[in-house]
Amino acid sequence: ASAAFGGSMIYTGGTTGKPKGALRGAVNPTVLLGFMQALDLADPSHVHLVAGPMYHSAPGGFALFTHMLGGSVVVMPRFDPEQALWTIERHRCTSTFMAPTLIKRIIDLPERVRRRYDVSSLRVLVVAAAPCPMRVKEEAMRYFGPVLYEFYGSTELSINTILRPEDVLRKPGSCGGAAPGIEVAILDDEGCPVPTGQPGELHVRRYAGMFDGYYKDAEATRETERGDWVSVGDVAYVDAEGFVYICDRKRDMIISGGVNIYPAEIEDVLHRHPKIQDAAVFGVPDEEWGERVHAAVQPRPGATLGAAEVIAFARQHMADYKVPREVSLHAELPRDAAGKLIKRLLRDPYWAGRPSRI
Repeated sequence: ASAAFGGSMIYTGGTTGKPKGALRGAVNPTVLLGFMQALDLADPSHVHLVAGPMYHSAPGGFALFTHMLGGSVVVMPRFDPEQALWTIERHRCTSTFMAPTLIKRIIDLPERVRRRYDVSSLRVLVVAAAPCPMRVKEEAMRYFGPVLYEFYGSTELSINTILRPEDVLRKPGSCGGAAPGIEVAILDDEGCPVPTGQPGELHVRRYAGMFDGYYKDAEATRETERGDWVSVGDVAYVDAEGFVYICDRKRDMIISGGVNIYPAEIEDVLHRHPKIQDAAVFGVPDEEWGERVHAAVQPRPGATLGAAEVIAFARQHMADYKVPREVSLHAELPRDAAGKLIKRLLRDPYWAGRPSRI
């Protein structure tokens, strides 16, 4: 970005629409150091593994910050799960950032393959960029040990919450409490705080270090703002201890018969099915209910899986109104280079030709 626009411009992932340039001025070093300390990444002896594409804000940012703090960085040319384990052993890597799908690919390796590598040097495994299924967290903790950290954030708002290893299993489904120096609020559609435990839109009070606005898109910038508070449109709730739980993207929420249904909760259940490799849940048009729940499922290689089995499994683990009414099977679900699911490519064809999604 030019000097007139501040220090940097990083494009959003574009998983929910056209990528937008997020303009940001100078980063507040005090806030940044607080984030790194809370993630136990401020140690200059760290050897950081870059496992994802560096044009995305998190992989590139953590690599840069590690250098700034005096650490070393090892870059994988492209991600391969077994190669990642080899690299950790070869370079005695102590930290890395991975999107959930990358960690999932590692824990899904045969146990005999994982046993070949000594990954005991790893002290910090940071996961973010998308909801991480609880099964993946549990298996990662079992394999790597108590080294899993999670944060909620975005290209626009940077890091907003942090979950430390001691809370991963104690607070299943949470992405942590407010990061150092960050103030979060859960607001309703009128901008009023909602009671503890009730979902609303997650907002962050503006601070030095978050984005200033979208490049040449003043309208999109205004849509994120509510006074001093900024949101990227995620629905969440907070428990009595201040831990945040992301329900889903507001635009991904399904409204069926007037009831709000959050796809991420259903996807988390489906990821526990032994024959399911990947899953995406979204709403499709329904003349009676407005929307009905659809599950797009990628079976594991060699697995025989039918829609009836998926629906029966879901019915055993969730309320009936959340159970998918239909299932489509796919050889592979669309994900970008960072491992983020591009759900709109699956959902949009069902809504083609309709004036609205309601």
